[in-house]
Amino acid sequence: MENKNFDVIIIGGSYAGLSAGMALGRSLRNILIIDNGKPCNRQTPHSHNFVTHDGKTPKEISELAKKDVEKYQTVQFYEGTVVSVIKNIESFEVEISNREKFQARKVIFASGVKDIMPDIPGFAECWGISVLHCPYCHGYEVKNEVTGILADGDMAYEFSKLIFNMTKSLTLFTNGKTKLNGEQIEKLKHNNINLNEAEIEKIEHENGQIQQIIFKNGNAVSLKALYAKVPFEQNINISENLGCELTEQGYIKVDFMQKTTVPGIFACGDNITMMRSVANAIAQGNFTGAMVNKELSEEDF
Repeated sequence: MENKNFDVIIIGGSYAGLSAGMALGRSLRNILIIDNGKPCNRQTPHSHNFVTHDGKTPKEISELAKKDVEKYQTVQFYEGTVVSVIKNIESFEVEISNREKFQARKVIFASGVKDIMPDIPGFAECWGISVLHCPYCHGYEVKNEVTGILADGDMAYEFSKLIFNMTKSLTLFTNGKTKLNGEQIEKLKHNNINLNEAEIEKIEHENGQIQQIIFKNGNAVSLKALYAKVPFEQNINISENLGCELTEQGYIKVDFMQKTTVPGIFACGDNITMMRSVANAIAQGNFTGAMVNKELSEEDF
């Protein structure tokens, strides 16, 4: 790539990054989008709750979005992994794993997060297929089915309230003695939500579709779907190294204009919010692109 200097470099070329790139490209900004082609939802067979694209695969939506953005000559793409971002006096230096370097006045982190799978055989293979993270994205497709939740404590209790609306055959699996208090347990019983504290041995499945949960005590439970909240980490830790603050939950901290705590660096998408959906990522990217363009315009005027 001959050009090494850009107005904005966007790290991450999925929904949020592409949306930000379109907003900036249409504003005649010189943009570079860097992406390694490994989105966190690559196993998910269908994406829902996004009007005009409901039911398409995540890959289909991403490819359609990229085709739209590619129409703008102001936007360029680079396939690679960012390993370093250095803040200079008036710009940022972005280095790729192959040691190629680019310069930009502003940087947008649209790099997403990495889910950390529990040490349960079969879990990772089912993630995004029949082990689900979000009832808004996937709940309708398994409505009224035999369903489980893998979680514990207050988070499990709150999650149970959401899933209870989707099915009346619901079991909360805590994978060990529960941390729920007595009042919470009574409330679950009142709503006919089963509580299973047995430790899980493995998940039996066929091509990612859950068949049974097998427990260490030898028992088994058949399920159609299992909701789970898993821990995560930032896809790249460069933002922290730069001094970008994280929230208590581990998200990149941004203000109402999508600015991080480091001047000149913005963030959008799954890396800043627990509301992980295609529609939300695209909306955030569009807004972030506008805010970055506004800052560039104010500096140049």
